[in-house]
Amino acid sequence: MLEKFCNSTFWNSSFLDSPEADLPLCFEQTVLVWIPLGFLWLLAPWQLLHVYRTKINRSSITKLYLAKQVLVGLLLILAAIELALVLTEDSGQATVPAIRYTNPSLYLGTWLLVLLFQHSRLWCVQKDSWFLSLFWILSVLCGVFQFQTLIRTLLKGNNSNLAYSCLFFICYALNVLILILSAFSEKDDSSNEDVKKKEKSGTTENFPKAWLVKTLFKTFYVILLKSFLLKLMHDLLMFLNPQLLKLLISFANNRDAYVWAGYLYSVLFFVVALIQSLCLQNYFQLCFMLGTSVRATIMASVYKKALTLSNHSRKKYTIGETVNLMSVDAQKLMDVTSFIHLLWSNILQITLSISFLWAELGPSVLAGVGVMVLLIPINGILAAKSRAVQVKNMKNKDKRLKIMNEILSGIKILKYFAWEPSFKKQVHELRKKELKNLLTFGQIQTIMTFLLQLSPVLVSVITFAVYVLVNSNNVLDAEKAFTSITLFNILRFPLGMFPMVITSMLQASVSTERLEKYLGGDDLDTSAIRHEYNFDKAVQFSEASFTWDRDLEATIRDVNLDIMPGQLVAVVGTVGSGKSSLMSAMLGEMENVHGHITIKGTIAYVPQQSWIQNGTLKDNILFGSELDEKKYQQVLEACALLPDLEVLPGGDLAEIGEKGINLSGGQKQRISLARATYQNSDIYVLDDPLSAVDAHVGKHIFNKVLGPNGLLKGKTRLLITHSIRFLPQVDEIVVLGNGTILEKGSYSTLLAKKGLFAKILKTSTKQMGLEGEATVNEDSEEDDCGLMPSVEEIPEEVASLTMRRENSLHRTLSHSSRSSSRHRKSLKNSLKTRNVNTLKEEEELVKGQKLIKKEFIQTEKVKLSIYLKYLRAMGLCLIFFIIIAYVINAVAYIGSNLWLSAWTNDSKTYNGTNYPASQRDLRVGVYGALGLVQGVFVLLGNLCSARASTHASNILHKQLLTNILRAPMSFFDTTPTGRIVNRFAGDISMVDDTLPLSLRSWILCFLGIISTLVMICIATPIFITIIIPLGIIYTFVQMLYVATSRQLKRLDSVTRSPIYSHFSETVSGLSVIRAFEHQQRFLKHNEVGIDTNQKCVFSWIVSNRWLAVRLELIGNLIVFFASMMMVIYRDTLSGDTVGFVLSNALNITQTLTWLVRMTSEVETNIVAVERINEYIKVENEAPWVTDKRPPPGWPSKGEIQFNNYQLRYRPELDLILKGITCDIKSMEKVGVVGRTGAGKSSLTNALFRILEAAGGQIIIDGVDIASIGLHDLREKLTIIPQDPILFSGSLRMNLDPFNNHSDEEIWKALELAHLKSFVAGLQLGLSHKVTEAGDNLSIGQRQLLCLARALLRKSKILIMDEATAAVDIETDHLIQTTIQKEFSHCTTITIAHRLHTIMDSDKIMVLDNGKIVEYGTPNELLKNSGPFCLMAKEAGIENVNSTSL
Repeated sequence: MLEKFCNSTFWNSSFLDSPEADLPLCFEQTVLVWIPLGFLWLLAPWQLLHVYRTKINRSSITKLYLAKQVLVGLLLILAAIELALVLTEDSGQATVPAIRYTNPSLYLGTWLLVLLFQHSRLWCVQKDSWFLSLFWILSVLCGVFQFQTLIRTLLKGNNSNLAYSCLFFICYALNVLILILSAFSEKDDSSNEDVKKKEKSGTTENFPKAWLVKTLFKTFYVILLKSFLLKLMHDLLMFLNPQLLKLLISFANNRDAYVWAGYLYSVLFFVVALIQSLCLQNYFQLCFMLGTSVRATIMASVYKKALTLSNHSRKKYTIGETVNLMSVDAQKLMDVTSFIHLLWSNILQITLSISFLWAELGPSVLAGVGVMVLLIPINGILAAKSRAVQVKNMKNKDKRLKIMNEILSGIKILKYFAWEPSFKKQVHELRKKELKNLLTFGQIQTIMTFLLQLSPVLVSVITFAVYVLVNSNNVLDAEKAFTSITLFNILRFPLGMFPMVITSMLQASVSTERLEKYLGGDDLDTSAIRHEYNFDKAVQFSEASFTWDRDLEATIRDVNLDIMPGQLVAVVGTVGSGKSSLMSAMLGEMENVHGHITIKGTIAYVPQQSWIQNGTLKDNILFGSELDEKKYQQVLEACALLPDLEVLPGGDLAEIGEKGINLSGGQKQRISLARATYQNSDIYVLDDPLSAVDAHVGKHIFNKVLGPNGLLKGKTRLLITHSIRFLPQVDEIVVLGNGTILEKGSYSTLLAKKGLFAKILKTSTKQMGLEGEATVNEDSEEDDCGLMPSVEEIPEEVASLTMRRENSLHRTLSHSSRSSSRHRKSLKNSLKTRNVNTLKEEEELVKGQKLIKKEFIQTEKVKLSIYLKYLRAMGLCLIFFIIIAYVINAVAYIGSNLWLSAWTNDSKTYNGTNYPASQRDLRVGVYGALGLVQGVFVLLGNLCSARASTHASNILHKQLLTNILRAPMSFFDTTPTGRIVNRFAGDISMVDDTLPLSLRSWILCFLGIISTLVMICIATPIFITIIIPLGIIYTFVQMLYVATSRQLKRLDSVTRSPIYSHFSETVSGLSVIRAFEHQQRFLKHNEVGIDTNQKCVFSWIVSNRWLAVRLELIGNLIVFFASMMMVIYRDTLSGDTVGFVLSNALNITQTLTWLVRMTSEVETNIVAVERINEYIKVENEAPWVTDKRPPPGWPSKGEIQFNNYQLRYRPELDLILKGITCDIKSMEKVGVVGRTGAGKSSLTNALFRILEAAGGQIIIDGVDIASIGLHDLREKLTIIPQDPILFSGSLRMNLDPFNNHSDEEIWKALELAHLKSFVAGLQLGLSHKVTEAGDNLSIGQRQLLCLARALLRKSKILIMDEATAAVDIETDHLIQTTIQKEFSHCTTITIAHRLHTIMDSDKIMVLDNGKIVEYGTPNELLKNSGPFCLMAKEAGIENVNSTSL
């Protein structure tokens, strides 16, 4: 045909048989022209689709692009000229061959496509196309042959085709030119600018796409190449087995064959299998190594990115979601690495199997292959569907984890307000959706497995049926049937893996997209913050405007401010006036609108909400610096931390829980301040560091740290403060309002100005005359001694490591024979001895010093009870069904094999002639039916198991959540949130996704092996003798391995938790880390954590390879012995038996390895159930509701009696409240004072039964609170807590999670809390979304929301825990008046830091060291010269009336 087409010889081997070898011109003009063109046209649509999908803004045109387009344009013109020449030549006679028309026409189309393609690359990030380059290379290579042929023709003097040859030469030259041009890559800066502009404009979806995989490939291509070669070798060797089997069968059938041939085949069998095993194991080793490297890379990159991510990008991710990127998505990419090569290897295996099958059975194979091809698109559709479900589920999981994170962060509030049921319901709702998707996913997977299981069976049934039916002469003999079966078994694996590969790829692609979005997010743009080292001012704001979010207006507007080195500048203003934002702008945390800030020197930062790391107190203060003992002690003393060290178990080596959970607000703030003070920085940015501390501590800290004579004198200090009393001592005051500077100047100038500042001062002085007096007093006092320390003060500073305020307290206690000097000495000595004893302490920790419990690592085998727990959760009924279904499937499998063996025996009986049709139809029919039974029962079993596993997931999660919410507070103090979240994230997702799959595979594998062994033993009973020893070795190896593997896997999850804990800690303390510029240190810490984890993972991988090599050896030995048996007993066996035994034995190697793999998988995955179970068994607090209910309307009066009440935090610690006895009458207002650690907050914990009594009782209105349920108690009390904690959700949900109140009531409460105007001004009003932890509200606003919460509860007893710590004086005043008015009918207990807030109370309780030292009315206490009187004097309060509140 082609000869006619070109009008010359297409192929003749004589062309190559001459000294001047050449290819025929026709071959060169057809095949060699069409190879490159075919390549281009086949791949172009995909490439164009890819460009369309990942397109970015069009970039500008470059010279290189123009050159390429011009050259291709020339090629187009040349093709047109050639076509025109041919048409003019063709004068009607059929002399011109068809090829001369088709090629130019093809070229016309092709060059148009290339022009289009090159043009489309303008929309790509990467301008060069590998695909076009390949096309040019192919064109040039294929053109070489025609080029030299035409030159030879011309040299011989044959000029008949001169025009055609010239055109070809020009085209070829242009081809070479374009190839050279494609070697240069197109650099174009405009595209980068485009991308940058894009990022600037803040559009969300335009993140750079499709770069992650390329980057990973460039990094790890060497490993990929090595593993590619090994896998290729393994795949090719695989196909030697069926050929050897064929030889053995013909050996068995041919009685005249020599015995040595048989032995040779057996040995070959063994050798081939051995080489195959080694290749495969090395390949796996490389793949897993690649996987761990990829995971480590991703984890480190995510961490690094988190440190530089801009606030705008960060807002899109909650902490839970970022941790998910690190845990789940990195893991998904790690899993996919072991599947990467299967993409090409599967195709290779399928192609080879089919070609060998063709050799056996001829065209009838096509029937079987047709079925397979049909199944692929069906599987594809199912895979796409399951991906959609998967994506939906990821979203649900993210939401669920977000809520869990918040529940665990705010667990104290949930307990105070008895809100657990509401949040539990929210989580259950999300979980319901998740499980519904899981079931759908499970069912889709089941149908996929069914098609898979069915495909080899169906294929063999159909192929054999067609083979026998096509031609009556075709009789199945043993060689054909069993060689084909072996090939079908080989084929089964790639087809089985395909969906797995595809799901894994799909999951990885979802993860890649998420990672690319995160890693491609905008970085913090600190270009507006300039660091100058030779500059006369410490900080200078020039026309600075900054915003938190590009879409909103600026928070800081046109600020001009100069701060001189060494100045102490106070920043004051109302709540929400932008004080904290001003500091954030300086630290580079905000987005710049215009203007800039110049800073000279380094910065230390104390945030408003202190960020404390999980570690010792000492680590928190040193924050990575070297220890300088003298300076360290100075800082501790100045920040008033020494008394706390006495109280804390283990002193400064006491471990602090996550987020500083076991410290009071004041302690956290002081540690945060001590951290900053210890760092030797130039500029100190202090965001309200005195808000959470008592008045006298505040004064001490101001004098010792911040003030003119403090440790920081001579440093530049910016202090945001709400306490007016310190303002006279600062160098400059800046008054902020609405993001701009309203006034600035020194205290006296601003007062003289009679402007805004003077007004604020006046109102606050009116509100508390005492403060006015205090300021005047302090002012005059400072004149005498403040600026020039008096002589008697100096030795005291030096001699005493204690604080004056402590002495004042102790002097008053000196009646109890504890003189202050002795006390001072004891503390000093204790410090000395502490240094001596540090070594001993290392050995035996002080009781209670270790707070965070070490994560419990199970060591022995997973207990049977755990398996039973999981199986019970699945439902025993369903399990019974599942097993029955699988067993029937296995029986049908054995049956079909035996039937086939009998069928092949027919070939001897009938000997290829007159094969009766009835016999043939019977054979085909039964074989088909058995195949169908296999498929149907697998389907039934899998459907049941999908249902059962979802059921189990549901039950386990329910139990876990219920129990965690009922755990006592002490559990949360001693367990890091990360560890609990890990149970809800990693472990639950294991129970959801991986455990059911591995259990299912295990059962199928186990039954598969049993049935194979049964079949071999049916054929050759003697084989049992070999199976027994091999079986013993096998179980031994497996036990050894599973124990090791399980332990390593446990170590892996235990070393993984700290990485995530550290990560979420970092994310929450980003501003501090950035301000101190400690990013490198945290990166290092993270890398060390990842390395530790990698060690465990690596050991696990190596142990897997150790096992696999040994197991495959056992499998290979089974094959070897089976084939030896066949040779030894050849006289008694026929070919069909030999084929039957060996084709099954060959199958066993893979299945054996798989079984152990699955056993260890099941073991490792069941660990998740074990870990969940550990938390299901956590001891609960008292029941929420008991049989004894309080009377309705209780407490009606609100009388509280303490009878010798004692309390301790944890059983191993000392008492904190040591026998408190007092009566609080109905509607009495009681103030509680005492220094930090005196037991003030423990009192609230006692009332709410957050901690249970160690002795004594509390009686409210005649009911002992220990006798009723916790919720009955907690719902009747109201607290305004120290930390205002909010949850993400609507404002309404934060105020009333159970929807008990109408909108009117809520608006009323908001109005009373002075928030009505703020909420009414929000677009969504009550449905305004609060972000995680309430970050989008200022701390003052959060505090007011907590007040509104309390107003809604309307209970008879109100407890205020230092509630006014974080608000300015005005807001404070608002809160006080509201509380006095609205809660006048209540019994109120106020735990105070500022004395003026409780001077109008009916009674005051002074606590010290867990005992009541004084209790009485303020007047009585002021007259007694007791501890209270001294405190009052320190705060400048002379008598009760000096507070005119």
